[in-house]
Amino acid sequence: MALFNKDAKSFTKLISIICFLQITALNGQLRVGFYSESCHNVESIVSSMVKEASQREPRMPAILLRLHFHDCFVQGCDGSILIDNVKEAERNAFGHEGLGGFAEIQTAKTQLEVQCPGVVSCADIVALAARDAVVMAGGESYEVETGRRDGRVSDLSFASKMPDVDDSIEVLKEKFKTKGFTEKDLVILSGAHTIGTTACFFMPKRLYNFTGKSDADPSINPKFLPELRSKCPKNGDVNVRISLDNLSETKFDDQIMHNIKNGFAVIASDARLYDDSITRAVVDSYLEITEKLNPNSSSFGTDFGLAMVKLGRLEVKTGLLGEIRKVCNSFNKM
Repeated sequence: MALFNKDAKSFTKLISIICFLQITALNGQLRVGFYSESCHNVESIVSSMVKEASQREPRMPAILLRLHFHDCFVQGCDGSILIDNVKEAERNAFGHEGLGGFAEIQTAKTQLEVQCPGVVSCADIVALAARDAVVMAGGESYEVETGRRDGRVSDLSFASKMPDVDDSIEVLKEKFKTKGFTEKDLVILSGAHTIGTTACFFMPKRLYNFTGKSDADPSINPKFLPELRSKCPKNGDVNVRISLDNLSETKFDDQIMHNIKNGFAVIASDARLYDDSITRAVVDSYLEITEKLNPNSSSFGTDFGLAMVKLGRLEVKTGLLGEIRKVCNSFNKM
């Protein structure tokens, strides 16, 4: 009987260990250095790709940064934005108009598949590339947690809740809140618009029909309105691209916060951040740091890194969930 009890306890303990390992596998966690043993060159390979791509195309840092945000905001950071071989793919949604960087992500993936086949996810490449893009543009570096797996669903309809340039501040706050972000996160992540460009496609309502009365957004500085209208004339070429930050388009800094306060924000959603008392206070807090009125507060660059880490944790798939794609724009064959 004693032997039976001992065997029963051992068996129960074994089952508990197996269950624990299964739960751990299903709920694996992100961590810095996830590939330190399985693919130790991953960060240098992605960094080299970002550097080379940015030398060819000065807008590339902004392009790669935007790609990560759009990937994470729909179904989490799972590389679903990269898929293009299914009907009604997520990347074809209206809210993803103008996205790029797909070929660059695949370039890094191809190199990694040679060195560490089947190890590094496309979702992690996107996350690492976004950090390296910020650094390439002169922003502060931050540590990127890795261990994401690639999703197996890419559906255009899931992108219907993407923030839109013409959303009110109330709608923007609600969309970010749904994803677990605060008003401060909304301001900081919108600060990514300190680099890059937008298309005139997104400007007509703000410049020519803001309230349906052939008027412009009153938050636009009167000195700035003629310039915007000259770059994006009524009934003009909607594909013309204009800087999101007139003064430092390729430099990652806090100039966007000055622009928002002073009426020089280019797209309407950035301007809306000054319509609300909470988001306005966040914008002003970074200006106080710049003006040395509040030197003990953290800088925009530091806070941006923290917000990006938070973004990178959004609805991730880890452990045994998802897959590690062989090619970033295509699901693995089952």
